[in-house]
Amino acid sequence: MQAPPLQEWLWEQRGRQCVEKLRKNGFDAYWTPDLETARNQILSITAPHNTFGFGGSDTVRQLGIIEHLKLSGKTVFDHWQRDLTPQESLAIRRSQLTCDCFFCSANAVSLSGEIVNVDGAGNRTSAMGFGPAQVIIVAGMNKVTEDLPSALRRVHEVAAPLRAKSLNMKTPCAENGRCTDCNAPQRICRITTILHRQPVLTPISVFLINQALGY
Repeated sequence: MQAPPLQEWLWEQRGRQCVEKLRKNGFDAYWTPDLETARNQILSITAPHNTFGFGGSDTVRQLGIIEHLKLSGKTVFDHWQRDLTPQESLAIRRSQLTCDCFFCSANAVSLSGEIVNVDGAGNRTSAMGFGPAQVIIVAGMNKVTEDLPSALRRVHEVAAPLRAKSLNMKTPCAENGRCTDCNAPQRICRITTILHRQPVLTPISVFLINQALGY
C-alpha cells in the first residue's frame, strides 16, 4: 500500500537508520522505495541459486518472484500450493530447510537491528536460522518499530491478530483483535525467535520496502 508523501519521507528516514543498525548486526540489509526495485535487486543477488523455498508470507508473494522463478526453470518449494495433501505439505516444508535460498518476511524489525518472528509450525523460524545457503527477509516499513520491546508488542498486538483473522483461525485474537496468551488448539503463536545478529552459518539479506506490506 502506497503511503502519503510525508509518511514516505518519514519511513525512508527510519528505514535507512534501521538498515544501518541491521548492517552493524551483521545482516546484509537494504532500503528500497518500492516492490519493483526490491524485486530487481533480489533477483540479481539470487540468480546463482537453483532451489528456492517460500514461507507463508503475503509480503513475499506481492513481489511476484515465485512466478518468475518457475518460468526460469528453478525449483520452488511452496507449501501454499493448492490441493496439497498433509504429507505433501510437510515434505515441502522440510525441503525448505535445505534449499539454496529461503524467502520469508518478518513480524517486526526493530530500529535497533533485531528481527522478530512468531510461528505456529516452525518451518519459517527454523529455516531462517540454519539450513538454506541464503535467506532473504522482505518487510514493509509498517513492520519497523522503535526497539526490541516494541517489536515484541507488535507481534502480539498487530501481527498475530491480523494473521489469525486472515487465516480464519478460531482464536480469541481472531475474534476480538486482542492477544490473551490463549490455549486455543489453532493458536498460531507457539515459537518466538529473535535474530539479534546474523547467524554464524546463514547469510541473511534483509530488504525494507518503503510501503505498508503484509501484517
